[in-house]
Amino acid sequence: MEFENIKLDITDQVATITLNRPERLNACSLDMADDIYVALDKLDDARAVVITGEGRAFCAGADLQAKNDSALSGGQGSYAALNQHYNPLMLKLAKLKIPTITAVNGPAAGVGCSIALASDFAIASKSAYFLQAFVNIGLVPDGGASWMLTRLVGKARATEMMLLGEKVPGEKAADWGMIYKCVEDDALMEETNTLAKRLAAGPTVALGVMRQNLAAALESDYASALVREAEGQRIAGDSKDAREGAIAFLQKRKTEFKGE
Repeated sequence: MEFENIKLDITDQVATITLNRPERLNACSLDMADDIYVALDKLDDARAVVITGEGRAFCAGADLQAKNDSALSGGQGSYAALNQHYNPLMLKLAKLKIPTITAVNGPAAGVGCSIALASDFAIASKSAYFLQAFVNIGLVPDGGASWMLTRLVGKARATEMMLLGEKVPGEKAADWGMIYKCVEDDALMEETNTLAKRLAAGPTVALGVMRQNLAAALESDYASALVREAEGQRIAGDSKDAREGAIAFLQKRKTEFKGE
């Protein structure tokens, strides 16, 4: 399927979504948000998802100048844009049943920062940076940033990012534990693809349950987490991959998971 604002490629059960408005530093218009949302329903047999940006940026934030985004002006317009476009996208990313990786190849600002940090594994190049620039234009963080950042880096550092509006370089983000790792620019996609292939070859059902349980654990007590783990173990234990894992262990050979 062809998209106007992104590219979608599925190879070896890895889906790669490339934000494709390099002339606007991949600023996320309403149309781009909708394209990503639709693409996440077109993953076919993919068992891992990579999101990256075309050109020298990951995503410069919401595009306030896109042709169809005049509604973004003003508080009511921004409110509608979030509820009708950006928030549904963020929730869909959170509820995916396969692992997600973001390859952050440059600036990740505003809602672009939220998209970058919404993955299971965020890998940044050394030239990349993360920015909550909202304070500089009199707005507040969105795209789930206030929820994600406080959990990823704690209240003090989240406050620093939001209230001061300063760039956090890739290496600093890795030191903070905000992202999975920071690598040399020319190694970004090799690192990303290696990890994506590893995840795509894994027990997809179990990985999907893991990412859902990890998200839910941030909001629940210990007893509830135990219940969810037991239910997840029931689901994963009934999968063909679990049977393959047990047989491979007994036969002392490498597993061959099929994602079933």
